Amino acid sequence: MEHNVSLISTLAVGFGLALILGFVAERLKLPALVGYLLAGIAIGPATPGFVADMNIASQLSEIGVMLLMFGVGLHFSFKDLMAVKRIALPGALVQMSVATLLGMGLAMWWGWSTGAALIFGLSLSCASTVVLLKALEARGAIESVNGRIAIGWLVVEDLATVLILVLLPPLAPVLGGASVGPASDAPLWQAIAQTLAQMAAFVILMLVVGRRLLPWLLWQVARTGSRELFTLSVVAVAIGIAFGASELFHVSFALGAFFAGMVMRESEYSHRAAQESLPLRDSFSVLFFVSVGMLFDPMTLVDQPLHLLAVVAIIVVGKALASAVLVLAFRYPLNTAMTVSASLAQIGEFSFILAGLGLQLQLLPKDGMNLVLAGALISIAINPLMFAMIQPVQRWVLARSAFARKLEARDDPYAELPQTTDRQFLEGQVVLVGYGRVGRRIADALTEREIPFVVADQSRETVEALRKRGMAAVSGEASDPMVLVQAHIANAAMLVVAVPDSMKARQMAEIARQLNPQIEIVLRTHGEEESELLRREKLGTVFYGEEELAKGMSRHVLQRFNAPMTEDIAPLITTVAH
Repeated sequence: MEHNVSLISTLAVGFGLALILGFVAERLKLPALVGYLLAGIAIGPATPGFVADMNIASQLSEIGVMLLMFGVGLHFSFKDLMAVKRIALPGALVQMSVATLLGMGLAMWWGWSTGAALIFGLSLSCASTVVLLKALEARGAIESVNGRIAIGWLVVEDLATVLILVLLPPLAPVLGGASVGPASDAPLWQAIAQTLAQMAAFVILMLVVGRRLLPWLLWQVARTGSRELFTLSVVAVAIGIAFGASELFHVSFALGAFFAGMVMRESEYSHRAAQESLPLRDSFSVLFFVSVGMLFDPMTLVDQPLHLLAVVAIIVVGKALASAVLVLAFRYPLNTAMTVSASLAQIGEFSFILAGLGLQLQLLPKDGMNLVLAGALISIAINPLMFAMIQPVQRWVLARSAFARKLEARDDPYAELPQTTDRQFLEGQVVLVGYGRVGRRIADALTEREIPFVVADQSRETVEALRKRGMAAVSGEASDPMVLVQAHIANAAMLVVAVPDSMKARQMAEIARQLNPQIEIVLRTHGEEESELLRREKLGTVFYGEEELAKGMSRHVLQRFNAPMTEDIAPLITTVAH
């Protein structure tokens, strides 16, 4: 008896081919995403051989969109965004507008309708968060100032794109497309107002009710001790809320899943939720990219090479130049401008979602989807090269251009303490490097005991906020001698490095010793091996996180049993820490 196994065959061939081509892409130093898209092209209707079921692939890709957006919500933090809001918010909106106008102008020059040109331009304007995070992670730059600016920039782009996805369906008939629901005689403003009201109602419900209910639900499931129930609850919440949002409030699956993740982030189990759902999110994300590849017609490369070249130019050159000019306009150095430019010179998952919605609403022609897909493939493939070129291009430009050197050495109003700084912060003070979770607690303890200190932090926005609170702070990378000089390290009593970067911590310690041989140094590390090496070098007092945790727990246990802490217990503590 024959069985209909189109679902199984789509999954088996899709996963298998994605694995092979993704592996080849990684070996070629390309993002695996390129391999997934190529796998979709290989099993799509435009290429010979096996053709996967398009309807099933479409539904699987919807699940992929839900889980992708759920993952984005889990990692979305308004706090992180606020830290770089001054540049990320206007920068992202202006850059998206420029890219959209470039895409629209190109499409209308080709003779496309205004609606098609708008969807096409919007599709070229939003970069891939997945590609950016992988690129920054490979270079260890996620926690850097440049990395935070790029991520904040893309978060704003993601939020803007989610809003566009919500507003496009009611706008489609006006733009010359099809209506997704039953025809209505209501005026446009009423349709948009109704859509926004439904979205607002859903958002308020999630922020008021979901913010309390979902963390409580996770806690109840976690109390059972069942890992599979916990994983099931996370996936059920992600897909269930996305589906419910679509059915009850008529908002997109993407928006529903995004807010499910964002609200679940409020739970203390958010980190575990992200870990437990990661394999399923990764799997369905692969199917999303495979299904997108299935829509691509490779003949576009042959039939429209000049069109494709223009699209790639907008993505790689137009967006990069626009973002670089914006970053420089906000008085950031040349290196930051080049890093942000490389980060945004590609398009990805949101471009596919937007273009797919354009096809569904009969706004974007099939050629437009093909050009978006081809542009994404090429821009993602060359994005690692863009990052690799930052340092050599920067050196070449700086060696030949006085204007570029001026841009690189851009004056930062927060790079030095104000002339009115009280003398207690200039002599005998503590220089605290880093105002993150650890640094903030140290600063609170020093403030409580009225011990003067100066904060040195990479984030200009953080330093600005501290100064508004009347605290002494300077912005910049503390491994740069000038930053420590501006913090008056020469007259300081102590240097406390609260950032877990052993390489930069060593540089800071060496600079501090040269400028102030008598200074006491306190360092923080994340790794056991790093802490041992730093202790051998006798750079200062080294604190290793797990070791200090073990000491605190051991102290509590011994006090509970009335056993005094003595020197001979230290080996026990070290053993526990390891």
